[in-house]
Formats: sequence, structure tokens, C-alpha cells
Amino acid sequence: MKMNNRTIGGRMRERASVLALCLCLTCMFSILSGTSYAKTKGEIDASARAAMGRFKKTVKGGTAYLKGAKGVLVMPGIVKAAFVFGGQYGQGALMVGGKIAGYYSIAGGSVGWQLGAQKYDMVILFMTDDVLNKFMHSENWEAGVDAEITVINKGAEASVETLRSQHPIAGFIFGQQGLMGGVSIKGTKFTKIHPDQ
Repeated sequence: MKMNNRTIGGRMRERASVLALCLCLTCMFSILSGTSYAKTKGEIDASARAAMGRFKKTVKGGTAYLKGAKGVLVMPGIVKAAFVFGGQYGQGALMVGGKIAGYYSIAGGSVGWQLGAQKYDMVILFMTDDVLNKFMHSENWEAGVDAEITVINKGAEASVETLRSQHPIAGFIFGQQGLMGGVSIKGTKFTKIHPDQ
């Protein structure tokens, strides 16, 4: 059977594309797995408190938001990596009345043309007892399914009372440069974890 140069060239491009995809996926999963090891309570506590400090410095009105919230879920150092398929992972703590009330992991995925890796912190404020209790009594809680989370973007400002009445669950996603814009956490899953001491 005779093969022409187009057929051979097409197959070689196909194989090169598959190889490139495999290499990129390997890199993406190695980045994610490097951060997904089980942390101890002490490590999560320290990371969460450091993220709270960054939140107060980075977000205008951050201290007032924290005081006005019934509960605060702090997810420090979330790593998101993507090459067509994307994923994110992190571990954090729920604080109620300034004390740790539980530990959670975050996992999410997405599909679409995307490339790269980034690290950021997430703070979710539960502004009413009702939404806080529903979250605390759920083993697996999904943003956009179990409740809507209003992500506060860069440049947006809202008072504590506005959040409480119009956006009972508010999310802040920020990195070293401050609040990040255009971020969606719909479909992100929060799962209770029980880390070692």
C-alpha cells in the first residue's frame, strides 16, 4: 500500500499534538499534586490566619466585612492550573466567632481553551446565620447548586448591610496584586476534611 507525503505528515502532526497535550497535562497535574498533600490542623490554621491578614490589607473595608460576617471560610494558597482542562485545589478553615469551626478542601474543574497556573486566596463571607448553618451541615457543598456566591470583583464596593441583605454569601478572590476580576467559582465543591493534629 502506497502512502503519500500528506498522509505521513498529517500523522506526524497528530502524534506531535498528542505528545504535547500529554506533556502539558503531566505538568499541570504535577503542579496540582504538589499542593494537594494533606496538611495538619496547625498548618491550615497558620495559612488561614495569614490569608486573613492579607485580606484586611488588600480589600478595602476588609476588617468591617469580617466583623459583619457570621462565619468566614478562608481558603489560602489555592492553586489553579490549566491546559484545555483546568483544575484547582486547596485546603482551608471555617471561622465562626474568631475560632476554627471546621476544615474544608476545595476542588473544581473547567473545560475550555485555557493555559497557565496561578495561586490565590479565597475568602467567603456568610452574612446570615441561615446560610452559615446550611453550609456547616453539608458534607459536600457546591457553589451555584447549594447556594449562589456573589464574587466581589476589583473596583466593586458594598457595605456590610448591602452584603447582608442582597448577597448573603460573598466571595473575595485575591492575589498579591489585590482583588482579581472576572473570576467565577460556580461549580466549585467544598468538602469537609478532618486533618491530623
